[in-house]
Amino acid sequence: MLATLLLSMGATAQGIDFLRQSEIVLGGGTMNYIGDLNNQSAFSTLHGAAGMGLRTRLDNRWAVRVEAAYGSISCEKDYIVRRNLSFKSKIFEVAVLAEFNFRPFGPGATESAWTPYLFGGIGVFHYNPMAQYTDNDGNAQWIALQPLHTEGQGTSVYPERRPYGLVQICMPFGVGVKVRFNKTFSLTAEYGFRKTWTDYLDDVSTTYVDRALLETEVLEGAMAARMADRSGEVESGYVNTPGIKRGDDALKDWYAFMRVSIGVNLETLLGWTRSKRCKL
Repeated sequence: MLATLLLSMGATAQGIDFLRQSEIVLGGGTMNYIGDLNNQSAFSTLHGAAGMGLRTRLDNRWAVRVEAAYGSISCEKDYIVRRNLSFKSKIFEVAVLAEFNFRPFGPGATESAWTPYLFGGIGVFHYNPMAQYTDNDGNAQWIALQPLHTEGQGTSVYPERRPYGLVQICMPFGVGVKVRFNKTFSLTAEYGFRKTWTDYLDDVSTTYVDRALLETEVLEGAMAARMADRSGEVESGYVNTPGIKRGDDALKDWYAFMRVSIGVNLETLLGWTRSKRCKL
C-alpha cells in the first residue's frame, strides 16, 4: 500500500515537472526549395508555411522538440527557356529535434532571458510535385508528375530508374534565437535547412528520354510525354533529344523553413483550461 502511494506520488511529481518544463509552440513563416530548377538560390521562391509542436526543456542548455510543419515549395519557370520546366508541391513534415542553447536559458532568476541556439534532428515528409498543363482550348489544370514517370522510371529502357516515393526522410538543422518574456510566454525565430535523400522534389533529376517510350510504356503516356519535355511550348518543335541532361542527379534536393514562433507553458495553459471549466 505504502509502495503504491509513493509510486503514485512520484509519477504525479514527474508529471507536474514535465508540464512545468514543456510548452506548446505555434509559428509561421516561409518555406523555400533548393534544387535543379532554381540555380541553388536559398531565397528564390518563398511560400507561406506554418508549424506547431511541443518543446520540453531538459535543462537550461538542452531541449527536445516534436513538431509538425506544413508549407509549399515551387519553381514557376526555369531560367533555361528550352527546358521550360516548372513545378509546385505541398510539404507536410513531422520531426523530432534536439536544441542546444549557447546561454543558460529559462525562467529562473540566474538564467538568461534570451539565447542563440542550434537545432538538429530527423524527420519524415510527404510531397507531391505537380505542374500546370494548358490544353489547346486554353483550359489549365494541375497534373501530378510522379505517376507519369517523366524520366522513364520503370520502363524497359531504364529499369535502373526506380519510381520515387512521395514519403521521404529528411534531416532538419539550423540556428535560431529564443527570448523568454516570463514563465508563460517565449518567442523564437529560426532558419533551418532540410537535407533530403531524394532528387525528385521537383520531378527533375537525370536525362530526357524518348517521347515515344513514354507514350507506349507509361499508363498516361500522352500526358507523360507532354510534361517530360515542355520545350515545344516555347520553341519551334521539341529540341531536347534523349540523353540530354534534364537535371543533376549528383545533387539531392533540399528545402528550407524560416519562421517565428510563440511558446506557451503547458502547465499554465492547462491551468487556464481548468479555470474556464470551473467557471462554466
